[in-house]
Amino acid sequence: GELVYLTGRVGSGKSSFLRMLYADLPLEYGTAHVAGFELKDIKRSKIPMLRRKCGIAFQDFKLLTDRNVAENLRFVLRATGWKKSDIEKRVDEVLESVGMLHAKEKMPFHLSGGEQKRVVIARALLNTPDLIIADEPTANLDRDTARDIMTIFKDIQKICPIYKMRS
Repeated sequence: GELVYLTGRVGSGKSSFLRMLYADLPLEYGTAHVAGFELKDIKRSKIPMLRRKCGIAFQDFKLLTDRNVAENLRFVLRATGWKKSDIEKRVDEVLESVGMLHAKEKMPFHLSGGEQKRVVIARALLNTPDLIIADEPTANLDRDTARDIMTIFKDIQKICPIYKMRS
């Protein structure tokens, strides 16, 4: 149930470290265990299973621009094997949890930066991950919006103590 912040100078490797946690970059030295997986020698075939246990909120959003908010989330749920009958309910649950249910049918480019970050957090929550990795979740946001984003993480932590968040 921890909320952990990783801080450092620009270019010091924070984002690279986070990418290593979900096996987007290889672990070159030492050992690391994430969500039950040893990263040093993780097989390529195991990486999708690791990533299903990690909710990732990317710094640059990585939302599909040709799909609305709900379609972005449905895409992930279909790709991770959710039953068609459960998908819509889960989309609504995660959007409501980040205060974005009203934007369900909006295109990502019609959302502000703060709203897009909320959608990215909702996407990270879809599969109820063991670990949430958020790369600069408050970057480029005004103080009030940044505070709102951190409140979302704290609320998730309170409601679901299973979550171990990394930021």
